[in-house]
Amino acid sequence: MDVYLVGGAVRDHQLNLPVTERDYVVVGSTPQAMLDLGYRQVGRDFPVFLHPDTGDEYALARTERKVGPGHTGFEVYAGEEVTLEEDLQRRDLTINAMAEAADGTLIDPCGGMADIAARRLRHVSEAFTEDPLRVFRVARFAARFAREGFEVAPDTLTLMQRMAAAGTLEELAAERVVGELKKGLGTDAPGVFFEVLNRCGALSYWFPDLLGPTLKEWLDLLTRVAAALPEPAERYATLGWLTDPRREPLRLPNEYQRLVEGVAVPGRNLPGWREAPPGSVLAWIKGLDGLRQPAQFARVLNVVECCSGIDLDALAKTVDVLKSIDVAPLRARGLEGAELGAALDAARLERIVAAQQTR
Repeated sequence: MDVYLVGGAVRDHQLNLPVTERDYVVVGSTPQAMLDLGYRQVGRDFPVFLHPDTGDEYALARTERKVGPGHTGFEVYAGEEVTLEEDLQRRDLTINAMAEAADGTLIDPCGGMADIAARRLRHVSEAFTEDPLRVFRVARFAARFAREGFEVAPDTLTLMQRMAAAGTLEELAAERVVGELKKGLGTDAPGVFFEVLNRCGALSYWFPDLLGPTLKEWLDLLTRVAAALPEPAERYATLGWLTDPRREPLRLPNEYQRLVEGVAVPGRNLPGWREAPPGSVLAWIKGLDGLRQPAQFARVLNVVECCSGIDLDALAKTVDVLKSIDVAPLRARGLEGAELGAALDAARLERIVAAQQTR
């Protein structure tokens, strides 16, 4: 059998970027032969194996044929006669369809090196349209390689526009879109991810909150604060500074949803906490669970600070003071239940008033 390094590792090596993952294609082998060599098979749908020592992925060369809807609607064939070139032809972009032999020889049947030189993200074939997730993958690669000067090829963008117009993106499972969203938000240029999706008309179903003027306003904000907010969840939460994001159809992970909703309500009020009624300030803090989950409150505060440009360190210290109030003297007065809660809140309000008056 012949083994080739493929995909992202080859691409990143040619771009002089760090190689973080290595995937291999095996030509001329069978599942049983791989198992006999000690490889461990993972998954049932594809002939993918883990190396017994390194844990790297080794996949048998395969072809794919679209036979049904969704990402599971493919017929996979991984016979010994499938060639490396046939395997590379099924990939999404030419820069991801290169391979390297054990002796370092580069195999590039789809013109990946020419597209690297031209800084171009170009689809391998019309089969690109068979998997709608590729629209989001291209947007993510555009964001990841924006600093290297890469742009989506016009003919590839046309294909993406055609896919969006046909409604095929709506077939995707929400978790697959969220996976690409998280990766796109984690790049050096997260705004590019959404710019590309906007250009191909892919926002209307999955990101309806970004339609209209909100998109430009948010992209400007995201570009401004991205360096100060390296975490993808906090970057997404900046959207809450501008609008109240809908839960559907994206169904974000709980971490993302709580952050963006916290920034939206009551986070947008926090910069004016010194001038607000003390009762409102206490309600905002409680609404963000700041007394019980200080780490979560700190993340919301961090996002709001970056969006507003206002230092909220004094508010963070006030919350620390509220958490440190000793309830023992109140219990010593025989207060319990609702009476204890009311007395505790009265003490908290006194601390908030004092903090508001301190400059």
